[in-house]
Amino acid sequence: MVAITLTLLLVALWAVTHCYSGFDRDGALYAVQAVAKIQPPLQADLYLQNTTQDHYTIFSPIYAFFIRIFGLQTGELILFALCQVWFYAAAGMAAREFSSRNAAWLCVALLIITVGHYGAYRVVNYAENYLSARSLAEALVATAIACHFRRWRWQALGIAVIAMFIHPLMALPGLLLLICLRLPVRLAVIAAVGGVMATLVSAFMAVHLPTVSHVLTVMDPAWLEVVRERSQFLFIQYWTPADWKLAARPLVCLTLSAVVLPTERARKLCIAAMLVGVSGLAVTLIAGSIGPVAVLLQGQAWRWMWITGFISVLLVVPTVFHMWRDDRCGPLCALFLVFAWTYPEIDSLVSAGLALMLWLARKHLSERAGYYLKWTAGAVGAIITVWILAHALTYFRGPIPGSGRESLIVGRIREVFGLGISAALFAGLVWFWVNKNRSRNAALVVSLTLLAASVVILPGSVRQLDAAGSRAEVEEFGDWRRAIPPDSSVLILPARNSPAFVWFTLGRASYLTVDQSAGAVFSPITAQEVRRRSAVLLPVSEPDWQLLTHNTEAEAGRRKDGAPKRPLTAESLSSICRDPQLGFVIAKESVGFDPLRHTHAGGFRNWNLYDCRHVRSAVPST
Repeated sequence: MVAITLTLLLVALWAVTHCYSGFDRDGALYAVQAVAKIQPPLQADLYLQNTTQDHYTIFSPIYAFFIRIFGLQTGELILFALCQVWFYAAAGMAAREFSSRNAAWLCVALLIITVGHYGAYRVVNYAENYLSARSLAEALVATAIACHFRRWRWQALGIAVIAMFIHPLMALPGLLLLICLRLPVRLAVIAAVGGVMATLVSAFMAVHLPTVSHVLTVMDPAWLEVVRERSQFLFIQYWTPADWKLAARPLVCLTLSAVVLPTERARKLCIAAMLVGVSGLAVTLIAGSIGPVAVLLQGQAWRWMWITGFISVLLVVPTVFHMWRDDRCGPLCALFLVFAWTYPEIDSLVSAGLALMLWLARKHLSERAGYYLKWTAGAVGAIITVWILAHALTYFRGPIPGSGRESLIVGRIREVFGLGISAALFAGLVWFWVNKNRSRNAALVVSLTLLAASVVILPGSVRQLDAAGSRAEVEEFGDWRRAIPPDSSVLILPARNSPAFVWFTLGRASYLTVDQSAGAVFSPITAQEVRRRSAVLLPVSEPDWQLLTHNTEAEAGRRKDGAPKRPLTAESLSSICRDPQLGFVIAKESVGFDPLRHTHAGGFRNWNLYDCRHVRSAVPST
C-alpha cells in the first residue's frame, strides 16, 4: 500500500508542477525530423536539407513509428510519457543505492519538483516538458547509472553506448561518468586533465596549421557570425552571472554531498560527476575562445553539466538525512541545502555555500552554539511555512492569467506548488505520514485523495495547446493545403518563432523562422542560406536570428519590444516573391494579387494566402 500511495504522490506532483508543451522550443524540430520520414517532401525544408542533428540519431525513425500508429499529437504524447516514466523510474533505482528504499521516493519527488536547467540563458533542462531525443537519451543514461551501482557494469556501458545513437551530446557525459567510476579517482582526474589539454592543443593546431584545419574544420567568419548571433549560449564568454551561478550550484552541492555521505562509492560518484561537468565547461571555453573549431562548438560540451546537476539533485535527500542527525548544525545545513533547489526567494548558490561552510565548521562549534543553531533552524522553518501560507493566500485572492488548460482553481493550485518549496514541503509531509502511519484505512484515504487530484489536474497538464497537425486543423485548412504544391515553401508574416503550423498543419516546408536557423551550427550552407533569405525578407522583417544583437540592444535600452513592425504591402510582397525558393506567403494584410482568404473562425480568420507564382507573373521583373 505504501508503494501505491507514494506512486500516486509522484503522479500528482508531476501533474501540478509540470505542463506538457508539445511543439515548444525544440519539440517542433524533433517532430519535423520524424514527420519527414513519413512525408519526404519535408526533407527539402531549410532546417533538414543540409547536415543537421538528425544525421546523428536513430530517434527519428522511432518517433515516426509512433506517429504512424497513433498520429502526430497522440504519438508524441505517448512517447513523451514513456520517456518521462522511464527516466524517473531509473532515477529511483539509482537513488536506492544511496538511500533507503522509502527515501528513494523522496529523491524522485525532488527531481520532479526542481527544474533541471543547465547551461546558459535557461535554454534547456533535463526531463523537459516536450519530447526530444534528449528525453530518451536521459532515460537510458539514468538506467545505465542504476545498472552500474547494481554491479551490472558491462550492461551499464552497453546501455550508455546505445544512448550515444539516440543523442550523442547527452549520452557522452553519461558514458564519461561510467568510465570515471570504473577508474581510481587519481587516474580519472589525470584522464580528465589530459583530455582537456588534448582538446586545447587540437584547437591551437586547427587554427594555426593548415594541414590540421583540413581535418578539424574551423568556422569561417560568415558562418561563425550566424552561429554566434543565433546561439550565443554556445559561447561561454557570453554567459551571464546568473548562468555561472546556475553552473556552480551543483558543484557546491556535490562537494557537500561528498563530505557528508559516509560511503566511498557516494564520494566517488560526486567526484566523477564534478569532473565530467568541469571538463565540459573547460572544453566549451576552448571551443569559444581559442578557435571556432566546428566539431567542438557542435559538440556543445557545456551540456555535460546536465549529468552534474542530475547527480547533485539525486543525492540531496540522502545528504539531508545524514546532516539532520548532527546535533549541532545538521538541521540548519539541511534546510539551506533544500532551499538551494526549491526556494526562489534567496540566492541558491549562497544557500548551498552556507550549508557547505557551516557543515565544515561544525567541529569547531560549541554545544551552546549548537543549541542556538537548532532554534535557528526551527525559526527558519516556521518563517518559511508562514511565507508559503502568505503566498498561497495571495495567489488565491488575486487574479492569475488564464492558461487555457484548466479551471481557475486548478490554476491557482498550480501557482502555489510552482513555488518549489511548497511542493517540497507537501511531498515531505505526505512521505513522512505514509511511512509513520501503519493504518491501511488512512493510507487508502490518502491514496484516493491523490488519485482524485491526479485525475482532475493531469488532463490539463498533458493537454496540447498547439493544435498544429491535429485532424481538425488539417481539415480546416484543406483549401490552403490543396492550393500549395507539396514541394513548395511557405512564409507566415509577421514571422513566427516556430514553423509548426506550416510543417504539421499545411504539411509543407517553411521558408524561414528563427527556430529553423538552429541548424546553422551544423552546416555552413544552412548558415549561408539563412543570411540570404533574411536579406530577401528585409522589406517585411529584420533578421530574427540576430538574437545576440537584439539582446544587447535591449539591455542597453536601444531596443523596445513595442518597436514598429513592417506591414506587408504590394511592393514588399512583390520584392520577397522574386526569390524562387519562396512559394507562398500567409499574411493578414490584403494587398491584391487575388489571395485565397481563410474564412473559418479562429486565429487565421480573414488571413490571406498569396501564391508567389501569381505575384511574379503579375509584376514583371526589372
